[in-house]
Amino acid sequence: MKIIILGAGQVGASVAHNLASEANDITVVDQRSEILRDLQDRLDLRTVAGYAAHPDVLIRAGAEDADMILAVTNSDETNMVACQVAYTLFRTPTKIARVRSVEFLAHPRLFSQESLPIDVLISPEQLVTDDILRLVRHPGALQVLDFAAGRVQLVAVRAYYGGPLVGHELHNLRDHMPGIDTRVAAIFRRGKPIIPEGDTVIEADDEVFFVAARKNIRAVMSELRRLDKPVKRIMIAGGGNIGTRLAKALESNYYVKIVEHNRVRARQLSEQLNSAIVLQGDVADEELLLEENIEDTDIFCALTNDDEANILSAMLAKRLGARKVMSLINRASYVDLVESSSIDIAISPQQATIGSLLAHVRRGDVAMVHSLRRGAAEAIEAVAHGDSKNSKVVGRQIDEITLPPGTTIGAIVRGSEVLMAHHDTIIEAEDHVIMFLVDKQRIAEVETLFQVDVTFF
Repeated sequence: MKIIILGAGQVGASVAHNLASEANDITVVDQRSEILRDLQDRLDLRTVAGYAAHPDVLIRAGAEDADMILAVTNSDETNMVACQVAYTLFRTPTKIARVRSVEFLAHPRLFSQESLPIDVLISPEQLVTDDILRLVRHPGALQVLDFAAGRVQLVAVRAYYGGPLVGHELHNLRDHMPGIDTRVAAIFRRGKPIIPEGDTVIEADDEVFFVAARKNIRAVMSELRRLDKPVKRIMIAGGGNIGTRLAKALESNYYVKIVEHNRVRARQLSEQLNSAIVLQGDVADEELLLEENIEDTDIFCALTNDDEANILSAMLAKRLGARKVMSLINRASYVDLVESSSIDIAISPQQATIGSLLAHVRRGDVAMVHSLRRGAAEAIEAVAHGDSKNSKVVGRQIDEITLPPGTTIGAIVRGSEVLMAHHDTIIEAEDHVIMFLVDKQRIAEVETLFQVDVTFF
């Protein structure tokens, strides 16, 4: 697939890294030549220096025969105009734009073929906010991902000493919960993936990914770890776009405090929010945190635009007694450092955004993609089409399908019904099949499985 990425910032560079490793023809456009040189040294791609929305720059990037344009510069206006130019001059089939401004997003009629011809809108701030909301609603989870419009969830938890299933084989899970169907999709032990079998023994500190219907998630979590107390008190550090969205989403159901350093911004927040308490001050001020009873806080979310401030304030909050701390981190190199420290969860805007983009790049009918473990693994929701004659999966039992090594089928959504995948489950046409890949290099083999032969009409 020929893809042009406009913008070589954090999101653009991360997407380029993911896509360049999958035999795509990638061109990256940015005004900063030094960043482009660095990208070209590390990745197999082309670069073009120039303003992303200018027609001549897009022509140099190969827009005349591009399959897709990903407009992810730091300017909403540039992204929108670039998509308009690509459609008007080159009839580019797929146009994806990052738009962050709530003022634009509040008017969806703007984004149509007759107005601004953008096929897919990506809002990293909203994606990150949704990720955090799912973590707040599932205390104890490391990651919570939605599939099939939320009917199925993939949840990552760390197995704790004392968990009912720790030290036991996986096939015992059904004995513990006879009325609940679930499937362990993958286990990471000391950073290495283990493909789960019935006789696999769960150990303390294993990172366990399991799939279940949304209503059963809490019950399954209780088998792997002690359930955390429900969340009541939340403190948000940073009143930017993400902090504000999160506070608005939480304030009606939780006791929320938000700390913002800028006095003008703090005043604006106090006018926008209904019940959340707005504090003007430094998020790394120990005295302020103690005055605001940080030791009684259930979740501390560090969401400023500064990675270092987020890391330091989250570590300080944890030391002062906050039960769980989350930190927003843009730099991929910081994530490994943070996850071995006292910070419970590192949130990466790039990983949240990449998942949304990958669903439109994958061959075959892919409804959802989630990037896991900083891009090393992937969870995919693919739709099965065709019949037993022209499809490699339809009409076949799961144990008859030759899955790439390290790939497991976790669940199947058939209409409104959620089925956990077992060896004798037969896949039917239009099933949504949820898979887990511990090796992202195998993605092309999975895509091939779900592509229908050309005889299918």
